[in-house]
Amino acid sequence: MSDANLNQQPDQRVPLSVPVRISTIDPETDPSTGKPYFRTSEETSANVSRGGTFVLTREPIAPGRRLLIEIDIPDGPRIQTIGRVAWTRTVIEPAEESPTSGFGIEFTGGSPEHLSRLREFLDRNLGPEEASHEGGWRPPPALRDDGG
Repeated sequence: MSDANLNQQPDQRVPLSVPVRISTIDPETDPSTGKPYFRTSEETSANVSRGGTFVLTREPIAPGRRLLIEIDIPDGPRIQTIGRVAWTRTVIEPAEESPTSGFGIEFTGGSPEHLSRLREFLDRNLGPEEASHEGGWRPPPALRDDGG
């Protein structure tokens, strides 16, 4: 394991089950027609952190896909961010159960106003130690106050 990995601390996650609207930024190609299309779906988050979110779905999106993410944060307007699918988890399950399949999204950008509202929500819902940017952990560039 590299020194960089040893010094990184995982983001503190806030359990959050709210609607999340996912839209692909780059078009996909329909295998039957060969025509491009954009995918949009309404899913549910399982948790959120400064670095990203885990989204529950029955149809995970492939890693690497760029997305527009709209999260309905409690007690506030919808937050929009840009991200990419970092990983997927597929679980085969009976149709009547809640999905446990999903994908992890890494936030990569967004408007300063929306990212500030997300930081404020997380700070309110994490303890003081977890909300601190000290101890070697820094949020990804998209969520830093200093922009880098």
